Formats: sequence, structure tokens, C-alpha cells
Amino acid sequence: MLKPILLVEDSPQDLELTLIALERSQLANDVVVARDGEEAADYLCRRGHHQGRPVGNPAVILLDLKLPKMDGLELLQLIREDRGLQNVPVVMLTSSSEESDLVRAYDLGVNAYVVKPVDFPDFVRAIGELGVFWAVLNEPPPGSLRGTAARSNRDSRSQPT
Repeated sequence: MLKPILLVEDSPQDLELTLIALERSQLANDVVVARDGEEAADYLCRRGHHQGRPVGNPAVILLDLKLPKMDGLELLQLIREDRGLQNVPVVMLTSSSEESDLVRAYDLGVNAYVVKPVDFPDFVRAIGELGVFWAVLNEPPPGSLRGTAARSNRDSRSQPT
């Protein structure tokens, strides 16, 4: 079972573009959308109307910086302070190229900081590459579903029959 991608984005235009870009990259992962930091925190912590969601963390969190209710940096800090979430890859996907935002994000433990390209084809390419890397190519931490399944398949192929 593939883990979902959590997309945290409040801009309707950026949300639509990101979903189109992820679809064009032909990833099989479901995309869960949160429109503010608080909703994303509820999803990740399985509370509120997300309390019944299946147990498990997303493959990657694509996180906007400027969000209502709880901004991206506050959410990133919450993620990194929670033992159950701290190993989830987080990609800051933002229009901010301010050095202070970049420094703060890396200080808080972001895995990557990507400034959204303005040009649509560049945007689609960037999102597709992000999705493929984090959801397919990246080897997740031990104990995650995909990592365990991938290791089991590798181990079974290396066993003599």
C-alpha cells in the first residue's frame, strides 16, 4: 500500500497547479489536501475530523510557508518535535525566496526548500520531480510501509530457491 502525499496549500490556484503537476507525473500515491496549518496538524495527529483516518504517516509533506491559522514554519516545528512524525520528509514549497524564511526552515529541520517556479511548464516539472523523488525514489526510514515492503521484496529475491 502506497503512503499518501500530504499537500498543505491555501491558494486555490497553487493547489490546482500542484494537483495537475502531481497527476502528470503519474504517481500512484493518493494526495491528501489540507488548506491551512491547523487542518494539516489535525490530519497528522489524527484528531478532529481526521481521528478516524488510517494509522500511518504520509510519504512526504509538501508544505506552503504562508498559511492561515498556523503557518508552515509553526507546522514544521510541530512535526519535528513529535516523535511519531519527526522522520516524515517535509518539502517547503513556497513563493518566498527570503533568506530569513530559508534559514528558519532549515533550522527547524526541513528536508528541502523549493521556490515555486512562475512558469507553468517549469512548475509542473519541479512538482513532478519532487513527487517522484520523495514518494518513489527516496528510501523511507525503517519501519515505514514502503521501506519494509521494498526490503522484503529485495530479500526474497536474494534468497536461494
